[in-house]
Amino acid sequence: MLLVVGQIGKPHGIRGEVSVVVRTDEPEVRFVPGSVFVTEVPKDRRVSTGPAAVPAGAVFQVPKQLVLEQIRWHQGRGIAVFENIYDRNIAEALRGVWLQVDSDSLAPPEDPDEFHDHQLVGLRVESASGELYGTVERIEHAPSSDLIVLSKVAGGTALIPFVSAIVPTVDLAGGRIVVDLPEGLLDL
Repeated sequence: MLLVVGQIGKPHGIRGEVSVVVRTDEPEVRFVPGSVFVTEVPKDRRVSTGPAAVPAGAVFQVPKQLVLEQIRWHQGRGIAVFENIYDRNIAEALRGVWLQVDSDSLAPPEDPDEFHDHQLVGLRVESASGELYGTVERIEHAPSSDLIVLSKVAGGTALIPFVSAIVPTVDLAGGRIVVDLPEGLLDL
């Protein structure tokens, strides 16, 4: 399974550098020169997904993989150079592209209360008494706390703050997450 560890932002300068929004707790491990990322162009990308004009009239398509050549950190974001991306126009064509790694290459978290997103997707979400609310569709990483995006049994989705007061138990072996929901949370 592929896991998103970053997203390419806007170009930085004229030599192909791009900003990278980090989506991993371990940027110092994931973003080192030589790291290989599988790319994915999001379906809802706001920047044109068509080929970008490059010098000499050629066209550019987002490569299936990008290799990190160098990175420096500035105000919480990486400023990266990828192999063979040395032009601002090409860097602009990469804006919004997801950077992913294979989940098999990740070591399990050392903290027993920490989980990789892919471990949670698909788990049943239920009350302590066993009432099924739905399944985990994905995890959203919001500024204040992570959110479980719940695909409700009755249809639709709901957001559940992933905090210990509301999510007291994550049972990976049992394939479930036990929640103690405040009144009306699933009605929002």
